[in-house]
Amino acid sequence: NEGAGTVVAAGDQAKDWIGRRVGMIGGGMYADLKKIRTRDALPIPEGVTAAQGAALTVNPMTALGFVETARAEGHSAIVHTAAASSLGQMLQRICARDGVPLVNIVRSGDQVRLLRDMGAAHVLNSRDEDFRTQLVDAVTETGATIAFDAIGGGGLGGDIMRAMEKGAVNRMTEYSRYGSAQFKQLYVYGALDPSPMVLDRLAFGFQWSVSGWLLTPFLQRVGAETTARLRKRVFDELTTTFATRYTRTIGLAEALKPEVLQAYERKATGEKFLIDPTLD
Repeated sequence: NEGAGTVVAAGDQAKDWIGRRVGMIGGGMYADLKKIRTRDALPIPEGVTAAQGAALTVNPMTALGFVETARAEGHSAIVHTAAASSLGQMLQRICARDGVPLVNIVRSGDQVRLLRDMGAAHVLNSRDEDFRTQLVDAVTETGATIAFDAIGGGGLGGDIMRAMEKGAVNRMTEYSRYGSAQFKQLYVYGALDPSPMVLDRLAFGFQWSVSGWLLTPFLQRVGAETTARLRKRVFDELTTTFATRYTRTIGLAEALKPEVLQAYERKATGEKFLIDPTLD
């Protein structure tokens, strides 16, 4: 989806870009040469490498988009799944800097320790026997009423919605047979689990929504001014908040070797591969 490179040819309106490095988005990046519209490319600031520029859109803008969406919809705290990913680590740094309570959900002890070492206050292992109890406690404490789910399938999304409802009920001063009046939002932005999502709707009350979230429609919706503001923050914090670390750099041909393909297809935490087309 995204990449970076040096401009070697350009139309009349972008002649001054020749020789400059740009970050790009739009797919088809597994190539030595890429023809792209200027609107889909962005000059990289001086001192920023192509490797850094190759990851300055999808994860950074998505993480910022989550916080922007939560604020715009009146939510004060967030729940995030697959939270030890590169995107999840960025979101943790953003929320820490901006004072937004964040409940991180991961699936291993190593991932818990990784986020704890970053200073995360709430990190839950979904494989713990008392995970659901921990989730209710964390959501009640933070007041989280919006979640961004990268898993998609299975019952985790339902567990989050149930916990948000229980947290809201815990804050109620009067009983209602219809549950809480607190609106709860679950956004699904990934499909790490391709199985059907299971939702026990009677456990959520009647004020809730489940829908999809995707970066491009979000940017189109918020407009050029907000996009520029978010983009400026990415540039300002590119080597800190939005730093991307790669486990390994490979060439295009190497990406097709079965053992290498199997390694990056695992999508394991801390094993991000960078493809450099200039390598043999």
